[in-house]
Amino acid sequence: MNRRDFLFRTLAAGLTTAAAPPWIFAKPPATLGFRLTDVTNAAGVQFRHNSGAYGGKLLPETLGSGCAFLDYDSDGWQDILLVNGMDWPGHKRQRSTLRLYRNNRNGTFTDVTRSAGLDVEIYGMGVAVGDYNNDGFPDIFITCVGQSRLFRNTGRGAFVDATRSSGLFGRQGFSTSALWFDYDRDGLLDLFICNYVRWSPQHDVFCSTDGSHKSYCTPEAYRGDTCWLFHNRGNGTFEDVTATSGIFDSSSKSLGVAMLDYDQDGWPDLLVANDTQPNKLYRNLKNGKFKDVAVEAGLAFSTEGKARAGMGVDAGDFDGSGKPGVAITNFDNEMIGLYRATAPGVFDDVSIPSGIGAASRNSLGFGCSFLDADLDGFLDLAVANGHIDETVRNIRGNIGYAQPPQLFLNLGGGKFRDVAGQVGAGFESPKVGRGLACGDFDRDGDVDILMTTNNGPAYLYRNDQTANARSIRFHLKGTQSNRDAIGSAVHIFHQGQRQSRIVRGGSSYLSQSELPVTFGLGGLEKIERVVIDWSSGRTEEYKDLRVGKTYNCMETKGIDGQPGF
Repeated sequence: MNRRDFLFRTLAAGLTTAAAPPWIFAKPPATLGFRLTDVTNAAGVQFRHNSGAYGGKLLPETLGSGCAFLDYDSDGWQDILLVNGMDWPGHKRQRSTLRLYRNNRNGTFTDVTRSAGLDVEIYGMGVAVGDYNNDGFPDIFITCVGQSRLFRNTGRGAFVDATRSSGLFGRQGFSTSALWFDYDRDGLLDLFICNYVRWSPQHDVFCSTDGSHKSYCTPEAYRGDTCWLFHNRGNGTFEDVTATSGIFDSSSKSLGVAMLDYDQDGWPDLLVANDTQPNKLYRNLKNGKFKDVAVEAGLAFSTEGKARAGMGVDAGDFDGSGKPGVAITNFDNEMIGLYRATAPGVFDDVSIPSGIGAASRNSLGFGCSFLDADLDGFLDLAVANGHIDETVRNIRGNIGYAQPPQLFLNLGGGKFRDVAGQVGAGFESPKVGRGLACGDFDRDGDVDILMTTNNGPAYLYRNDQTANARSIRFHLKGTQSNRDAIGSAVHIFHQGQRQSRIVRGGSSYLSQSELPVTFGLGGLEKIERVVIDWSSGRTEEYKDLRVGKTYNCMETKGIDGQPGF
């Protein structure tokens, strides 16, 4: 019996959804209903990240890099972007660039990096994808060590470097994750950029564990740096509003950021994962300003009141409550922080009772993403793990430098189980994991996984359903909202249950998942209704939609269901 049948039989026995929310139920042990297939080589994704490491133990070498699913040519198929580093000056060995792979619509990809104008050498870290000029084609922002880059999509299969013309040139830092979001709801995407610490090759600190040999420094060796917020003027340029918006905080050491509407007021808020500093929850005050409320919300520290080493972060309604929950990956011996929304604007850390805490205690997590891997209607959690220093393998009892990824299956009842060792394709093999993104690249209705490793290959895992579970997908396009509809929420209702997703930029770690949203529905044939809360504030509702389709939703224009996926 799968969880959906279990819930429905229980409800039929006399319980109501109001009296018995899905969170209290537990899913009986069962076969997984899906498997992962490593299609990296078959798909033609030939990539190896270059950290630039040559023995100098420079801090950025430990942290890269990210990845993205994006539809850069707007043909309805998800393409792949992989971020790369480069050799350090004076230690040139190879040429390494970004890599853009166009989806051939047959399970394979073609490397179009050069023709797309992205064959450039930069010390890249992360990627954020968003149509900042609302022309119907997604643009790319690459965070870097030094000068980050904005690449504007020409709509003709290529990109041009718009960093200088957009007004983003001149602000240099150790930038990590970034995201596009419309914080003032004017229909234009603004840009938020995380910065880690104040570092440059000229000011690299000598750290050593034995007094003679250089080792990678911990973040405590460097001063923090503020995140940046750039407001979209609507004419192709951006204004730095970091200080006036309330975002400025030079104590932060930020690695991950996720957008969520934590207080359910229809305005996008931001959760920033900080390394050895308190996490930040920037509440949107609806007047162009933000206020950090992480302490009051219960997201700033561990349950012991300590600042952990936050790496990646994602938000999603994993308990079926209609409210966003949060996952934050941390250093080894710190566990993943899993937070469930309880009272309005307040979160409880449920890592230990959920089973995720103990299972992640010995791992060092980076990228993470909520996804419904088995299409049963409940969000699972995928995590990329890997240490930052290869010498940890010499420490007795340490799990090692390369570490197995984890895939926590949502069992209901507030419980999760790591099934990475059961999904096949060598998914559980140890990797020095970093970036992680999710998207349906083969358009079969389930969500696939893209993962990067530090100074190593990328991996593409195809999700194959084995229990005939079905889904429904929605691809939103804004007219009054920003074109990508980032920040819009989609709620579906079926047989007394509700599922919610948000169209989101950023999240995970240095990475970007696809913009279309996927809802698993088990064996259902239709849903009763869908409600779309557009980021502009407009609400639209549609009824009696068939499962097994992708619905293209144009704000104010209606909905169009495509046959199959």
